[in-house]
Amino acid sequence: MPAIDDIQFVTDSEGRAVGVLVPIELWHEIESERETAYLLKSEAMKERLLAARDRHDGIPLEQARAKLGI
Repeated sequence: MPAIDDIQFVTDSEGRAVGVLVPIELWHEIESERETAYLLKSEAMKERLLAARDRHDGIPLEQARAKLGI
């Protein structure tokens, strides 16, 4: 995970912060958390996500690809 020192602030000519640059890894993490929070707002989606997390009877990716012919 990137350190706080890796974040850069963009300022205007008067020194006011107007933007921020973050490492792409941190951005992906932020986006993932936002997406999860959005999905968890729906009770139906929350139940599906929790059920999927606890499911252990899946098949390997290569086997799924073979079944789908891709």
